[in-house]
Amino acid sequence: MPNRLLRPARALAAFLLIMGRFQSSLGAEAAAEPAAAAVNALGIDLLKKTSTPDANALLSPYSIQSALAMAYAGAEGFTHQEMAKVLHYPKDEAALHQSFAALRKTLEEVMRRSAESSERERQYSATNDPLVLTIANRLFGQSGYGFRQSFLGLLNDSYAAPFQPMDFKKEPALAARQINAWVETQTRQRIRNLVAEDALNELTRLVLVNAICLKAPWAEPFETSATKPAPFYVKGSQRVDVPTMNKRHELPFAQGDGFVAVSLPLSHPLQFQIFLPAKRNGIAQLEKQLSPDMLAGKIKWERRDVTLSLPRFKLEPPVLSLSAALQALGMKTAFDIPPGSANFDRIAPRRPDDYLAISDVFHKTFLNLDEKGIEAAAATAGSASAPALR
Repeated sequence: MPNRLLRPARALAAFLLIMGRFQSSLGAEAAAEPAAAAVNALGIDLLKKTSTPDANALLSPYSIQSALAMAYAGAEGFTHQEMAKVLHYPKDEAALHQSFAALRKTLEEVMRRSAESSERERQYSATNDPLVLTIANRLFGQSGYGFRQSFLGLLNDSYAAPFQPMDFKKEPALAARQINAWVETQTRQRIRNLVAEDALNELTRLVLVNAICLKAPWAEPFETSATKPAPFYVKGSQRVDVPTMNKRHELPFAQGDGFVAVSLPLSHPLQFQIFLPAKRNGIAQLEKQLSPDMLAGKIKWERRDVTLSLPRFKLEPPVLSLSAALQALGMKTAFDIPPGSANFDRIAPRRPDDYLAISDVFHKTFLNLDEKGIEAAAATAGSASAPALR
């Protein structure tokens, strides 16, 4: 008998817990493993701090970690220690930055191989759309400010993050528009207005930004003719009919205490993992037991004949501020709590009357899932300012 992956009503919320798994944890190279582990661990922490079990949640931990890792590269003292603990970083900082570089290169290599595979199939009149993946980092900094060249060099070398001078002092709103325009370009217009025009001011000195965009076809697309309305239960009880894709296929399948999971292949070697609570109202319990090991695939998988019913949907949540969640996790001095405690001396020389602290961390995501595959995008911006207006 085939395994039926529950009803679609039980699927959607669990589906949204793991945005970022396919972006972050390919783990093909040992050098990338510390970064991938940190991405998954922080993703779970932030999910629990920013979402509620009866609402959709969408995060890209890879994007968030990329922006925060760049800030961490400039931290010193207790700020450095706090950030390392909250962000799940290893003690060897040099190895961490090398790991993020290796992870980015691994993802870029996946895209290159996908393009080559698609081209080979095209030569034999087969159609196979390649994976499209864009990862971009950038530093937008106040022109003339005393940024340390060692910091700028590290971010350029390890994160491919060039420095772009801005004039926050005179035209902070214009600077916000320029940052947003860059993000829109990198994400194919999927992420718009990441930074509100009033979010920056004349004391803003630096904005660290990551943008990522992914378009990945299923290894075997769903048949459009098989998509039918089917019940979905909002908050576990309110029934609505939603367009639901259907297929029966042999897939990696796993079972645990109160959940089942399936792994859907995208463009090789990417996998999209779905975790479903065993009970319709079991999302809260599933969130509690979600772990980095589960996201890293360290559960018992076996191939089974699975009948899968999966909602077709698109999500475009509003911009999310991560500051309160990061502070609640213990990253406080980075935000200058208490006043005078922030230490980013490795970004720019720290003086009693002129030092940097994180002002806010903005995050925005996009996800579209249909019969052809997945399109996802995310961007994260961490702004740092001088102390007077904090």
